[in-house]
Amino acid sequence: MNPASNSEKSAVLLLAHGSPDSPDEVPEFLLQVTGGRALPPSAIDEVRHRYGLIGRSPLTELTIQQGVLLSRELGLPVYVGMRNWKPFIASVIDTMARDQVSRAVVICLAPHNSRTSVGLYRSALSSNGQPPFAFDFVECWHDHPLLIQAFSAKLGAGWEGACREAAAKVPVIFTAHSVPLRTITEGDPYEVQAKETAELVARHASLPASLWRFAFQSQGMAGGAWLGPTVEDTILELERAGHRGIFVQPIGFLCDHVEVLYDIDIGFKQFADKRGLRLWRAESLNDSPWLVKALADIARSRMAKPASNL
Repeated sequence: MNPASNSEKSAVLLLAHGSPDSPDEVPEFLLQVTGGRALPPSAIDEVRHRYGLIGRSPLTELTIQQGVLLSRELGLPVYVGMRNWKPFIASVIDTMARDQVSRAVVICLAPHNSRTSVGLYRSALSSNGQPPFAFDFVECWHDHPLLIQAFSAKLGAGWEGACREAAAKVPVIFTAHSVPLRTITEGDPYEVQAKETAELVARHASLPASLWRFAFQSQGMAGGAWLGPTVEDTILELERAGHRGIFVQPIGFLCDHVEVLYDIDIGFKQFADKRGLRLWRAESLNDSPWLVKALADIARSRMAKPASNL
């Protein structure tokens, strides 16, 4: 089925987390993230400091670029909405209504389903009532073969270079953003799906089981236990095993942003450096053609079915 041939006006809506445009906007941004709950001043200062070190997060512009590439691939309009910053999801839905969109496939740019990410995107989608068009909401796509291909391509290119520089087989740590531990104990599928993605990427890249680990990164600064193991503990484990270098691939993120550019490129690298270890990172997917093909395949397959609005 060619969705562009439909008489109805079909479109794709990509949803992402959002990021402030400058460090000065961090306090307002964090209020969006927490739903208005105030954070300790020390936590706000730390986040602002991290954004200051990387200059700015490119998340919004990279997500918009992914939308442009997907639109070209599909021959359909693609809209981009952010949950925590501009362009906010609600305003994008208003734009889609003015453009007379009648049907949309909604894809979260978080391929693993968690109520702390996908669940909140879903809530934001209907924060002002049901959207004025039929839609099909994609709950998860963590095991899509073209997504695995996209990560595997980036892994192969970066890991082989790291191994040449190290003159040794460098172990890989696959990472995804941590979530509060209580969400997992209450039945959230996120942990299982994130680890499945890592296993599929490792298998696709023919990476021996002895050469890779999985860890959760970017644990919250306040409140309760967060899902582990941490990247820092995993680095220490690999150091004790005699490794002098580590290669990190974040398989929970689809583009560069603060959790990649600060947490990995600055925070984890400094942690490794202090122990005399080198740390390399796989390039983020960003404008990966395999990622665009994965999104296009999801959109086409969903448009071939009746919209559910469920």
